[in-house]
Amino acid sequence: MNKKMIAMLILLMPILTSCWDVNEPERMLYIHGIGVDFEDGQYKVYSQIIDFSNTAKSDQPITKEIQSEVGSATGETIDEAFFELYHSIDQRVFWGHFSYLILSEEAMKNGRVNSIVDSFMRYRETRYQIWVYSTKDPVKDLLLVSPIINKAITLSKLGDPMNSFKQESFIEPLNFRELIIALNEPSYEARIPYVSITENWETVEGPNTSATLSGVGVITPNQFKGFITEEKVQGLQWMTNATKRGEVTVKLNSDEQSHLTMIIDKLQVKVKPIVENDNVTFDIDVKVDLTVSTIEEKITSSEIKKETAKQIKKEIEDTYEEGLKHDVDIYRLSEHLYRKDVKTWKRIQKDGKVELTKDSIHNLTVAVEKIESSRRSLRETIEK
Repeated sequence: MNKKMIAMLILLMPILTSCWDVNEPERMLYIHGIGVDFEDGQYKVYSQIIDFSNTAKSDQPITKEIQSEVGSATGETIDEAFFELYHSIDQRVFWGHFSYLILSEEAMKNGRVNSIVDSFMRYRETRYQIWVYSTKDPVKDLLLVSPIINKAITLSKLGDPMNSFKQESFIEPLNFRELIIALNEPSYEARIPYVSITENWETVEGPNTSATLSGVGVITPNQFKGFITEEKVQGLQWMTNATKRGEVTVKLNSDEQSHLTMIIDKLQVKVKPIVENDNVTFDIDVKVDLTVSTIEEKITSSEIKKETAKQIKKEIEDTYEEGLKHDVDIYRLSEHLYRKDVKTWKRIQKDGKVELTKDSIHNLTVAVEKIESSRRSLRETIEK
């Protein structure tokens, strides 16, 4: 009798351990990117759905078929808009591969970002590692941009920003977790990478568009403070230890036609608050190592150090002053005071920020610690 029961249990085990409510992968659609706009008092959402049969087996798509499609819908709330979109979707939607979110300028106004992020975080399938971007361009057009040389769309600059950031650290990527922290800690401002559409690539079939990071959009929990882009945001990369690699180009001997480009491959930033009664200023110390890439004329190492430090300092100051125009603590100096002297911060802060002026940076020191060149001819040019 016991042997019969054991045999029966063995036969029943495969059935008992089956996943009755499993979702078959081929019967699901996968969200990769989301765009959110706000028009005529309603949210407009754009959903980029990708085809994993084209990307799962290789970094390079196995066919030239379209890798993604973008659908749109509107609603009084984010959730209503997505349920409206579900009406036209053929299969169940899986959110576990949701990689990035693009916010329009209107979507970032009046504190809407908090409710937008909160809507996504309530789904158990979504993660805090989702990348966030801001834009002035049509959100739909950005979601329709294809990667260069038809690379797998999951490895695009928007979906996988850290890969290219290691080579060129102009704008630091921001994910949901970091956005939430920035809005909940002094100065209660977040710098969302600004992305735009450019046509600087071309194929035999004609021009090709690409997504380009070229600045930041600054928000608080309640408002949007504007965009800081192009040359006005250059200094931001020199004020964070997250920077992996960047470049500085300087003029030589006041000659407009003669320039030198240096690669910054190591950077260290220290910010020290100086408190005198209720007045706070900041000492900033920036140290860099650089590599010389090309030299068109003889120049000494001391001249390279001097001109590089001068240019980096100028970019830091220009970005700081541009931040003041937008009432933005672009370098989060208020947070440095909060970390170092919370009692003083509590006494003088207003809405999480200390009052900043052009003179709030008491001392800004930029020093080049080391110069390297991998080519002997360049080393000799520098030394002579």
